[in-house]
Amino acid sequence: MPQADDTRADDTRADDVRVDETRVDEARVAVPRRTAFDWTDAEARRRADAGLVRTLRPRTADSDLLDLAGNDYLGLTRRPEVTGAAAEAARRWGAGSTGSRLVTGTTRLHTDLERELAAFCGFEAALVFSSGYAANLAVLTALGGRDSLIVSDAANHASLVDGCRLARAETAVVPHADPEAVRKTLEAHPGRRALVVSDSVFSVDGDRAPLAELAAACRAHGAGLVVDDAHGFGVLGDGGRGAVHGAGLAGDEDVVATLTLSKSLGSQGGAVLGPARVIEHLVNAARTFIFDTGLAPAAVGGALASLRLIAAEPGLAGRARTVATTLYERLTAAGLTGARPDAAVVSVRAPSPEAALRWAADCRERGLAVGCFRPPSVPDGVSRLRLTARADLTDAQIDRAVETILRTAPAA
Repeated sequence: MPQADDTRADDTRADDVRVDETRVDEARVAVPRRTAFDWTDAEARRRADAGLVRTLRPRTADSDLLDLAGNDYLGLTRRPEVTGAAAEAARRWGAGSTGSRLVTGTTRLHTDLERELAAFCGFEAALVFSSGYAANLAVLTALGGRDSLIVSDAANHASLVDGCRLARAETAVVPHADPEAVRKTLEAHPGRRALVVSDSVFSVDGDRAPLAELAAACRAHGAGLVVDDAHGFGVLGDGGRGAVHGAGLAGDEDVVATLTLSKSLGSQGGAVLGPARVIEHLVNAARTFIFDTGLAPAAVGGALASLRLIAAEPGLAGRARTVATTLYERLTAAGLTGARPDAAVVSVRAPSPEAALRWAADCRERGLAVGCFRPPSVPDGVSRLRLTARADLTDAQIDRAVETILRTAPAA
């Protein structure tokens, strides 16, 4: 009997254990399973609540939208000379460059483009990158460093901001377009290796930087000047040679310029222009050059064809500026508020972020594509429509654009 009781006791304990395990399994099922990126759902809700969700909107090749949102300032991206050159480059050299520039990614096209870009813009040498973003990162990280100072305009493009961060230099952000603030900052760091960095034309309002004054402040303190001429090249300067050339600074030993091949040249990629010793240093020290695949031959061939068209048709730059001024004058004469353009970017203010979004959407519904800038993309907190003038716009297309913008304008 005692043996039988012991057996029953053992059985009871075993049953109890099985019941507990079942309860544990049920509890485990009831707990939501967490994964590594669950936190992105909360971020998505936050963006949605703030009205800041970005979406991709694929366009068709045959869209009938009138485009005042892109950056094809000179209307070259579809010119037969450019598309034909891009296609021929792909047929001859292949769809990709096959490797980094220092391995197999440099073709004769790359070196031709670099030589002709430097000559056209008035610099000693040039270096082509896979994007304008990569070019800006290269300059600031390779010419900056932990022991250096970078003085950066508060309205600089995000690629310059990121370049300052990655350079690991001490960065002083100064008020927008304020050479005196730059001078005082440099004075406060005597003997320090320093760079001053600025857009030539700022992408939000389209205003031009005071380059001559910035250069004078740099030279008084032995600092280098780095200018992102993405929105000036092709539109400003003699025949579109850029804002740096227009300011009389091209080729100076203490000035470096960056630009994109994706705006006035209607292609893809970026470039750095400057003294030969600076370009040589970038080849050996810039990580976004050394460790990046070279720009595809088609993009290089298209950019080279565009550059030759700009040289052959110097009136393109003036036409782009005329279109921008016409848009500004007609819209402001009708009661809208905007910044007078110095190049091809026209900024028109909206009363609120929501109004700017609705305004841009209404324009699109009526066949006009415009840019929409709102916080936090704009540091001053002012929402805008951003219009980009094109040299190939006809007077009838300008009329259509102005009429559409005025008809859809929100109440102030």
